[in-house]
Amino acid sequence: MERTCCPAYTIRLKASDFICSKEQDRVLKRMQRFLDGELEPQVGSPQCKNNPTKRSLNEPMNSPTLKVSRVSAYEFQTATGPSLDKEDEFISFLSSKINEAIGTCFQGGMVGSDVELPKAVVKTVKPQVKKKVGGAAQEKKGGAVQDLVYSCNISFQLAAVIKRALSEEKRAVLGDLSPNCIAERLVLTMEHHGEIAGFAVKACNGHLNFYSATIQPIQNHTSIDTCAQASDRPTSSKQSSVNKNDARHNKKARKLEFKMARSHFDPEEFALYQRYQTKVHKEKTVTESSYKRFLVDTPIVPIRPRSGDNTVPPCGFGSFHQQYRIDGKLVAVGVVDILPKCLSSKYLFWDPDLAFLSLGKYTALKEIDWIKTTQKSCPSLEYYYLGYYIHSCNKMRYKAAYRPSELLCPVRYEWVRYDAAKPLLDKSLYSVISDFSTMAQDEIPQPHACGPCDESSAKNDHSETPIDEDDEDSESDYDESDMMVDEEMVHSESKGDTAEDCSGVDVENVIMDLSGSRVKYKELHSVVGPIDRRHLSELERQLSRYAKVVGKELSDRIVYSLS
Repeated sequence: MERTCCPAYTIRLKASDFICSKEQDRVLKRMQRFLDGELEPQVGSPQCKNNPTKRSLNEPMNSPTLKVSRVSAYEFQTATGPSLDKEDEFISFLSSKINEAIGTCFQGGMVGSDVELPKAVVKTVKPQVKKKVGGAAQEKKGGAVQDLVYSCNISFQLAAVIKRALSEEKRAVLGDLSPNCIAERLVLTMEHHGEIAGFAVKACNGHLNFYSATIQPIQNHTSIDTCAQASDRPTSSKQSSVNKNDARHNKKARKLEFKMARSHFDPEEFALYQRYQTKVHKEKTVTESSYKRFLVDTPIVPIRPRSGDNTVPPCGFGSFHQQYRIDGKLVAVGVVDILPKCLSSKYLFWDPDLAFLSLGKYTALKEIDWIKTTQKSCPSLEYYYLGYYIHSCNKMRYKAAYRPSELLCPVRYEWVRYDAAKPLLDKSLYSVISDFSTMAQDEIPQPHACGPCDESSAKNDHSETPIDEDDEDSESDYDESDMMVDEEMVHSESKGDTAEDCSGVDVENVIMDLSGSRVKYKELHSVVGPIDRRHLSELERQLSRYAKVVGKELSDRIVYSLS
């Protein structure tokens, strides 16, 4: 743990304490809308290829079909404006245009093909933020201003990734790579690719902001503002409402099925795994033997359920594959271990055509819900394990989004709440996180209340998946008030160990192993003779740190090996 670049900490969540964040709640609602038939597959998926009114994300900006697929600012203000489905498609379209610009600016020779860049996620600007930003701009410029509709903070993530991935010499060759400069570069590239109908994109303090081309502000893009027209055309307004309700009822609902099966080879699962690995993880070959070794073979001996025994859940203990089907089609498989005290989530693979549903997050939430339900019949099963949390890897940090989670101290084997351990991990990638109790009182963070109003980030895919579920490691929420601030700093993570104050720690009676002989530190001179002061100081520092961690009582009894 001290030597590796990526120290891994076991992470768990007590299912009964879980509080769903706003982002996670949006994932559940999006899935429900899809099942209700109110949300269609996003632009570019195979389900949309036969629909001439829906544009592929790879289609050129000057394509003839673009006229049909564009959503203009005018459409938002008319009685035929877009539904939630239409806006989701447009947001996906904007994200794809930013990703195209990122590929043009940074992929390949400029940064290197081995550097995996984050994906852009466009957010709708909240009304209160829009009002604040608009007011500030109006005071600054005077008169009417363009309406801010969408924003994206991808420039900050790109700056951080490039800073970590490239040496100082390479960064010097590339020039200024601040979020501001990256945002301006992306805007120029997007403008070169072609304009977005009805919108103007601008770089603002590192953010990519999309403004309505019309001066009149748009209050709500998912509903139609007809207040001004209501008195003149009440009948038309009512008719429009009736038509919308009729259309909603006419949409075909989808059926989601869940099935848990003991770990075994299933050709249908393997076919989905192949598609997932090749499309999401870009693997060239996926063999049946490697799949079996990775996700089918298990050392865990299965235990069958017993009637009247509440120490074993209805499914029993062992390794399982949780299948998710929509209208009979297999769309996701979660590989889990059901153990006496927990569900351990090992891996998830899903249908790449349904990436817009955030299936990684959705299945994680369903697994937590499964634990809550199963706990009624098996009280001991109460924890949700997500494998390892790696603070130095952004793609693994999403696991802490399932709050309130705990990390296991690698020295004392004590569970420490994540909010308390994070300050220590921010200072040093490897930390004895149970040392948080020795921090100054003003340094100890208060418990994080992540109720319905929480906007905590939820990275993407759960379990041991090396990337989060639909490449959404850029989907963490951001402070939208930063869109008008003067400067934004990107902080790199410290990779050096922080100096610890071990003064006053008594190491005189620490027992050391010297080539099979046990010697106390205070007797070291008499046994080995004179020792160079530098070596002695280094040894004393190591022993002081060791004694501080394990405590005086244990340090006087445990043998410290110098081999």
